[in-house]
Amino acid sequence: MVPDALRARVLAWRDDDPDADTVARTDALLAAADGGDAAALAELTRAFGPLLEFGTAGLRGPIGPGPASMNRAVVARAAAGLAAYLRQHDGTAAVIGYDARHRSLDFALDTAEIMAGAGLQAFVMPTTLPTPVLAYAIRALGVDAGVMVTASHNPPQDNGYKVYLGDGSQIVPPADRDIAAHIAAVTSVAAIPRDDGFTMLTHDLVDAYVNDAASIVAPDAPRDLRVVSTSMHGVGHTTWMAAMRAAGFRIPSVVVSQAAPDPDFPTVAFPNPEEPGAADLLLAHAAAERADLAIAHDPDADRCAAGVFDAAIGAWRLLTGDELGILLGWWTVERTRRFGLPTPTGVLACSVVSSTMLLRIADAAGLTARQTLTGFKWIGRVPDLAFGYEEALGYCVAPDLVADKDGITAGLRVVEMAASLQAEGRTLLDALDALYAEHGLHATSQLSLRLPSAEAIAGAMARLRQAPPTDLGGQPVVGVDDLADGIDGLPPTDGIRLRMDGARVIVRPSGTEPKVKCYLEVVTPFTDDAKAGAATVIEAMKADLRTALGA
Repeated sequence: MVPDALRARVLAWRDDDPDADTVARTDALLAAADGGDAAALAELTRAFGPLLEFGTAGLRGPIGPGPASMNRAVVARAAAGLAAYLRQHDGTAAVIGYDARHRSLDFALDTAEIMAGAGLQAFVMPTTLPTPVLAYAIRALGVDAGVMVTASHNPPQDNGYKVYLGDGSQIVPPADRDIAAHIAAVTSVAAIPRDDGFTMLTHDLVDAYVNDAASIVAPDAPRDLRVVSTSMHGVGHTTWMAAMRAAGFRIPSVVVSQAAPDPDFPTVAFPNPEEPGAADLLLAHAAAERADLAIAHDPDADRCAAGVFDAAIGAWRLLTGDELGILLGWWTVERTRRFGLPTPTGVLACSVVSSTMLLRIADAAGLTARQTLTGFKWIGRVPDLAFGYEEALGYCVAPDLVADKDGITAGLRVVEMAASLQAEGRTLLDALDALYAEHGLHATSQLSLRLPSAEAIAGAMARLRQAPPTDLGGQPVVGVDDLADGIDGLPPTDGIRLRMDGARVIVRPSGTEPKVKCYLEVVTPFTDDAKAGAATVIEAMKADLRTALGA
């Protein structure tokens, strides 16, 4: 039987739920739990717990009934809270985008109706589109906020609600807390005013994004490159093809089985190029097509991965997020010399968990370097940003167009770089090795430990703080920094940095998944056996980290 207190919460929410589907699912769970189904009772307890937390990542969670899931009632509260925040700050307009995940269009239209009902002008993107197009639209339209309905690269059962303000960047404190307070003040979904007087945008805005994206490719850059690509069942395919065509590149050969949007992501366990096996079809296609370069976008196309043939292993592989970030940072400077473009000014930025090599590249070019907390909500706000990246395949190569990670423009810049290097008989890996020879090998890797609950994650972090390891991989730990205290001028955040001579590890909870993530870097002179030696050290460090975290 369902406990009385839980039953009261369930029925109160159910009676205010505007969606017949989630009402029916609630009734079914109640009936099953009353009949002794332990799994149904557990799901009721989870789903009807605290309201899904709204933070700097907006909302993200499994689709289903109840305040702890993604559904129309939760989205309506979020939209009403955001509308109240905008009105409080004299905002007048917002633009809403959506991807092809389950219920994305429903959530977008609910948001538009509630924005219009609050007296705001609401614009809705004309179709399913990549997140970067929504971020572009905010500044192109001059609106005060943007909402993107997407769960990015999460599993198919999830959806999410990403919020931007008028500068085109994702929200940061205190805006997230203020919006959350307005959301908490919503007492009834049924009482939220709605109006269908919103505006559906035309494809003219998408065309403008495509043309502006294509313009970042140097007019004199070589265009002869055979590219294969995948949109990983997401919404990036059409925009990516249009951008490649507009930039004058050969149209990529695609992984056909992954080209059309499909919210169930049938060919990948996790639709994230970072996940092992996710890019297998792309790399096999690259080999079959004798391609020069492979490009993968995640489902909302804000992330970009690049695949290359690595002669050292005799096979295709993806570049790591840091390898590609290092190359794009270098290319930001190098391309100006090659193509007679204005010398770059501004800041090269990366997250604190990304490779420190970008700092050396910036210094060698006479540019300012800056590290930020993880997430493009911080990188995109760096003043005078010229290029920014995070190791999780997020790259901002055209901050004047999109103040966020953008897999479409990043892909164009990678193709430009690869074609230019190939024209002189070099590869991306050749360029990377030359940078290692100049600045030292910066070998990075990541260890992700999936834990069963938020409590388990908090416990692992507490153990690490109370008893940090004295050595990792045979290297003495010479310093321990608690990121919660704020380090290197950064705002406080939940994380620990372990420092060794020539190495560092940062451990932090994931902001979007039930994981603890460890970011490892080993810096050593670049010799013939440096890569193998660094890889051995990193694997030994990972083994010690698993022990230290109790995983």
